[in-house]
Amino acid sequence: MTTLILALVAGAVVGLALGGLGGGGSVLAVPALIYLLGFTPAAATTAALLIVIATSLTGLVAHARDGHVHWRTGGLFAMAGIVPAAVSGALSVRIPAGVLTAAFAVLAVVAAVGMIRPRGPARCEAASAEAYAPDPADRTDAGRVVRAGAGLGSVTGFLGVGGGFLAVPALVTVLAVPMTAAVGTSLLVITVNSTAALATRLTTPTSLDWAVIAPFTAAAVLGAWDGKRLATKVSTAALQRIFGVSLLAVALFMLVDTVV
Repeated sequence: MTTLILALVAGAVVGLALGGLGGGGSVLAVPALIYLLGFTPAAATTAALLIVIATSLTGLVAHARDGHVHWRTGGLFAMAGIVPAAVSGALSVRIPAGVLTAAFAVLAVVAAVGMIRPRGPARCEAASAEAYAPDPADRTDAGRVVRAGAGLGSVTGFLGVGGGFLAVPALVTVLAVPMTAAVGTSLLVITVNSTAALATRLTTPTSLDWAVIAPFTAAAVLGAWDGKRLATKVSTAALQRIFGVSLLAVALFMLVDTVV
């Protein structure tokens, strides 16, 4: 019963992050699966991809209904990450558990600092732009989109994270996508990259506890809808700081645990 409750609570938090911020869910899911639910790092990163795919699809539908998805930009960004995500996903299962955990913790610290740190003027201006601005795919250097997408795909495959916490800033600052649209568009990118990474991971036998993954995923899907509604009532900056502080605490704990 305790395991079920932990899975439901953790899933709800992951869903809130993905639905409200368009990212951050998987970097919370992996440590929750490892430290609260007893998964190995390899199993946790694989399970996290399953959870994130289902949750991101839910959030994507909600944002698409409101017209907050730039399909062409997100599609190009996501396509560029498919091969890197698949290759790095296949390589990650051969990495020692301690190294994988440490690498994840370092990335989580970077993500947390990015969430907590106030936006610069350029990012604030982009965030306040009209959500229904034209899709920037036609006026953006395709090379920049491809490079950013490939880098994100590599991170997604290797560490089992959706990469939304990296995709949203890239969409806002590099591609000039308004913040509201960036959140929805990042969910498209997360879904595609996570699916590519998962496809290669499933070729390697990994023991997964579906009795935990199923309720975790269900709670995350419901949380994504709540996160979408919460984002309309609470400022994105406030949500980012809340999740950023939580993630920083978890990441520092993982680093200490890995070293000790």
